[in-house]
Amino acid sequence: MENLTYSPTEFILDCLNHSEQRSFITAVVFLIYLVTLVGNVLVILVIMLDHQLQSPMYFYIGILACIDLTCSTNIIPRMLSAVLFDRVVPKIACFAQLYTLHHLEVMQTFLLTFMAYDRYVAVVNPLRYPSIITNRTVAASFVLSNILGLIAVIPFVLLASGLHFCRTNVVPYCMCDHATMVRIACVDYITYLIPGSTVCALFLLFPLGTIIFSYSKIVQAVLKISSKEGRRKTFSTCLTHLMVVGIFYIPLFIAYVLPSTGTTAEDYNVIAIIPCIIPPMFNPVIYSFRNKEIKKGIIKLVCKRRIVPESNKH
Repeated sequence: MENLTYSPTEFILDCLNHSEQRSFITAVVFLIYLVTLVGNVLVILVIMLDHQLQSPMYFYIGILACIDLTCSTNIIPRMLSAVLFDRVVPKIACFAQLYTLHHLEVMQTFLLTFMAYDRYVAVVNPLRYPSIITNRTVAASFVLSNILGLIAVIPFVLLASGLHFCRTNVVPYCMCDHATMVRIACVDYITYLIPGSTVCALFLLFPLGTIIFSYSKIVQAVLKISSKEGRRKTFSTCLTHLMVVGIFYIPLFIAYVLPSTGTTAEDYNVIAIIPCIIPPMFNPVIYSFRNKEIKKGIIKLVCKRRIVPESNKH
């Protein structure tokens, strides 16, 4: 086996090149990226420019938008380039994509946990909220999420860097991630994924458990609110965050569980890509439609851009 293995300096992404719906899928993915780009940039600009939105809760939303934008940009342009132009990816670029992808996933799990804690304090201890949740708290949680993301990703990078490949450097998938590298390497696929699965369980399930616990306490507190309108507003705010949590975790769990069932390359492409490109597209849409302040800020920003040039003519 050793004589048949080697460590390539570049990989070839054989992405959707044999699919009958290649043109359609490419157009859909490009549209998804366009919506993601516009939506997240608008959310970031609104929070930066509107002083009324420069509070901890909105800073968390702004950080989430930055993560979503980075995650999509890490995956989609390279994927479209592999489909339409050059399929060759240098090894260092492939591993950079792998690192960025898993770092952002872990970072987002902890960011969502901090956002759940933000809502917990706002509902359960509203009088202490200004002293507990500050801009400094947001900055500290951002730094901590980055550190935890780095710690979580190191095992993935070390394991992937030591892989040997059998006679080919063709990757029949659309991106470089840990599961992708293991699938094409000369190793026992299931056994080799055990360390990665352990890390995923620790850094994905623990934050999810914390989020569920926080919201169980929030629900108990909300049910004690005497005002029906107060209960409705609180539930509405929390539901927005729960929708974001669900849209992030559900596709991610599917992506990590289904590959071990022996899926085909084409099926795996869809399974692996959906958690990377769908949540970043929907998150700004959810916040825009369910948060009145952000919705007003976006309308104000867009309308101002249209009105200013006309007013300068007079």
